[in-house]
Amino acid sequence: MSTDSEVSGPGTPVPLLEPRDGLPPVVQDADALAEAIGRLASGHGPVAVDAERASGYRYGQRAYLVQLRRGGAGTMLIDPIACPDLSGVDAALRDAEAILHAASQDLPCLAEVGFRPRQLFDTELAGRLLGYPRVALGTLVEEILGFHLEKGHSAADWSVRPLREELLRYAALDVEVLIELRDALAAELAEQGKTEWARQEFAAALAAKPAAARADPWRRTSGIHRVQSRRGLAVVRELWMVRDRIAQAADLSPRRVLPDSAIIDAARALPTNPPQLSRISGFVGRQARRHEKEWLAAVTKARTSPDSDLPDAAGGPVPSGPPPAHRWAERDPAAAARLAAARAAVTAIAEANRLPVENLLAPDALRRLSWDPPQPADAAAVSLALSGYGARPWQVELTAGPLTEAMNAGEAEVEKPGDG
Repeated sequence: MSTDSEVSGPGTPVPLLEPRDGLPPVVQDADALAEAIGRLASGHGPVAVDAERASGYRYGQRAYLVQLRRGGAGTMLIDPIACPDLSGVDAALRDAEAILHAASQDLPCLAEVGFRPRQLFDTELAGRLLGYPRVALGTLVEEILGFHLEKGHSAADWSVRPLREELLRYAALDVEVLIELRDALAAELAEQGKTEWARQEFAAALAAKPAAARADPWRRTSGIHRVQSRRGLAVVRELWMVRDRIAQAADLSPRRVLPDSAIIDAARALPTNPPQLSRISGFVGRQARRHEKEWLAAVTKARTSPDSDLPDAAGGPVPSGPPPAHRWAERDPAAAARLAAARAAVTAIAEANRLPVENLLAPDALRRLSWDPPQPADAAAVSLALSGYGARPWQVELTAGPLTEAMNAGEAEVEKPGDG
């Protein structure tokens, strides 16, 4: 087994089976938490952080286990159900960089228990910026450090108490080599000249609004693209809201109350009575049957709502957003040409810098810029527009000039119609 400063390398992966310091006890009371906070405060360097949720079983995204590892402090497993206030951990780590993998998944549930990192290193995001084709934690650990992490318990029900020893071991190993992975990725970022890019991305991740706080969360229902009418979307909205209320009261994952597929099928079929509802397979489960009257009331409300109360079919971020790109060639050939040229330019820049296109520039920013470019469309104006769409300075620096040239060239190729 490696030490904190020694890691394996490429070759046959070395299985990580046991934490190097042994499996720590779970922190479950105030005295144990105080002792853990003291150890974290006296530790040094960044802190590896992970959290386990039970979103497939319970309502919401709360943390059911928080794992931390810091040099000089070792690994800690904290039960946030027994110790729901981790503001002491937050204070102890105020000046420490937090290392997380896919931070956007864990930052909201950590904030709920009072832990809000001020500095971040996201190993998944670093992997993307470095051009790794697969950035799952186990894959990066294996490829970069030469260790094999068992990931078979990621979908376990972490709300069950007591947690089995195999789950605790799995959780401890998730932060076992996260500091070493961070150091290796940081070295690669420096070698590729991407350290500042990563710093800006990490800062943006810390400032991002949680998905649950965004408008119209019901629009994330899986399969909603199959619902074409505003009336059908109203059914999706009403059923989603009823399901969410039931799930919250029962502390169950909403999909365990009623699957998304049932909501979509109901929005397409518009059932008016129990027999019609029961023909939709998702409504015959034990949880769903208990709330038959509520489902039918939700569908009825959507079916009888005035047109003015129906949701917008487009569902765009803002009403002034561009139309779907597949309609541009017919509605505005010049805009379609600008978008095609802009996409080609961004793809070329991404390939030259070993980046996924979506990490170089958000597709929505590219569409908005191409649909309604600034006038005059020079590099300075395009830079300002990109910043307004949320692009980071490093993204603007890389793309503004080439995008300006590409869009102007694409538009020039389109034959302008005559005034008559």
